Amino acid sequence: MSSKTSSKTIYPHHSYLFLAILAVLLIPLIALVFFGAISVAFESVGFTPVTILLLLAATLLGSFINIPVGKLKANAPVVREETVSWFGVTYHIPQVEYGETATTVAVNVGGALIPTGICMYLLIKSAPSMILLCLIGVLAVAIVTHLVARPVKGVGITTPFFIPPIAAAVAAVILSPGHPITIAYVSGVLGTLVGADLWNLPKVPELGAPVASIGGAGTFDGVFLTGIVAVLLAGL
Repeated sequence: MSSKTSSKTIYPHHSYLFLAILAVLLIPLIALVFFGAISVAFESVGFTPVTILLLLAATLLGSFINIPVGKLKANAPVVREETVSWFGVTYHIPQVEYGETATTVAVNVGGALIPTGICMYLLIKSAPSMILLCLIGVLAVAIVTHLVARPVKGVGITTPFFIPPIAAAVAAVILSPGHPITIAYVSGVLGTLVGADLWNLPKVPELGAPVASIGGAGTFDGVFLTGIVAVLLAGL
């Protein structure tokens, strides 16, 4: 009996056990780099190591908590089928009706409330002139983020991840070349919240999701990470 091997068959160079061991080793390394970058960013805006640890713990725990704040209603098309039998043949006739749907809007503690609280703390510590520059930065990032944000049915409001932090870093360096860090963080976090989430709230019911959580991915949400990346970019 002869056997044929497809020319398209690809054999891995390493065993699955080797790949599993490699993954076990790489995941902690990636985690260390990830949280190390967060620590550097938070240290840049004036937080102590103990405060950074508490903030990270609160963010991770808070990512599991969504606080409902309201409901948005919309009339959405609902497709129903009617059947008609004629001489033993059954016909399926789609009927489009419009029914009222409701989407619960919630705010995630780790992905939205804690980053916003950090922004408020930084603004309170800042000089009055710095507050004005931060607000200008927020407006600039919000406009850029809103221009690139796209509502995706079944997913939510999506934005290319790299654009908001780059916009925040550029705005911070232009507005305050000597002290861009605070402006970068505040502009990145609040600008993304306003431009991607709040500005697009009227479009949320059209996405067909029962719940829309602002900052719903917690530590891995775009709002949280945008502030971190913006600080790192501005620091460069």
